Amino acid sequence: MSLKFEVLKKTGKTRLGKLHTKHGTIDTPAFMPVGTAGTVKAMMPESVASTGAQILLGNTYHLMLRPGADLVEKMGGLHKFMNWDKPILTDSGGFQVMSLSGLRKLTEEGVTFKSHVDGKKFFLTPEKSMEIQHKLDSNITMCLDECTPYPATYTQAQDSMKMSMRWAKRSKEAFVDREGYGLFGIQQGNVFEDLRQESADKLREIGFDGYAIGGLAVGEGQEEMFKVLDYAPSMLPEDKPRYLMGVGRPDDIVGAVLRGVDMFDCVMPTRSGRTAQAFTKYGTVNIRNARHREDHRPLAEGCSCPLCQNYSRAYLHHLQKCNEVLAIMLLTWHNIQYYQDLMKGLRNAIQEDKLQAFADEFYANQAKGDIDPL
Repeated sequence: MSLKFEVLKKTGKTRLGKLHTKHGTIDTPAFMPVGTAGTVKAMMPESVASTGAQILLGNTYHLMLRPGADLVEKMGGLHKFMNWDKPILTDSGGFQVMSLSGLRKLTEEGVTFKSHVDGKKFFLTPEKSMEIQHKLDSNITMCLDECTPYPATYTQAQDSMKMSMRWAKRSKEAFVDREGYGLFGIQQGNVFEDLRQESADKLREIGFDGYAIGGLAVGEGQEEMFKVLDYAPSMLPEDKPRYLMGVGRPDDIVGAVLRGVDMFDCVMPTRSGRTAQAFTKYGTVNIRNARHREDHRPLAEGCSCPLCQNYSRAYLHHLQKCNEVLAIMLLTWHNIQYYQDLMKGLRNAIQEDKLQAFADEFYANQAKGDIDPL
């Protein structure tokens, strides 16, 4: 075990922590912007860092296809290749086992993918996933697993979970342990509590630097997800980071932090930036709406991003109507800044023993909705 995780403070189920890696320290709870193909879309790495982001996520499947792990390794690893000197977590390709189900064949040995780019076939095993992530030089490597879709029968979820646990063992055996790098196991079991417990027990037995909660935010809805999170995090070791994969909306994150989760990732802030959606204290804003046409206000009062500091809603609305790339750049920057500010607010609230008050105010403001100009 070569990643050091400190739990600095606990309030109920919630933890304030620090995760130390070769490329820097991550304050938790933390949100990881998604840099699928070695880039956070519409953002320079320096801009992402300016928001307070301390770690990015890269995607093994996409980087395996383009430009290829061998080339990234030849270029000095993903940190150097994309000019990001902070920590990087790479997912294993397991999510694509589900999301690209029409382009793959799954066996006990691994997954045969048909590339969505050119149709070329690739064979991904737990061992191969570890090799690729090693070449990428990711600080946090994820085990190869199968993300069970929702809904699934108990038998389907059980069979899938058991295979994922066998793959977890193979991933651990293939992982090259070194200082400042670590391997996370992934709990599966769909929405079935006994399967989640069995998965957690097996992962504990194998032993990992951190533990992810997988198989959620795949269509089950927030209420069902929170039901699982009411028990799933506490099944995992107290002294290791807990990562909820692919989540999510700001209200998902606040609810998950209250339930003991430390790390998050989601494409939502960047994808929303490309579809004219902005996150604010008072919920989401669609900047295409005509009500913004003559609005001189910034998108969000008090936000430090370049959009809110320098431009009006009216100008942003104009850029969107003209399909200008600058609109995407500014909105993406704002959304990532919003997410990082939310995580900082959560960390401060935990430190000051004000987490419940912070959460209550957050949900009350979200319920108000964005306020129209007078």
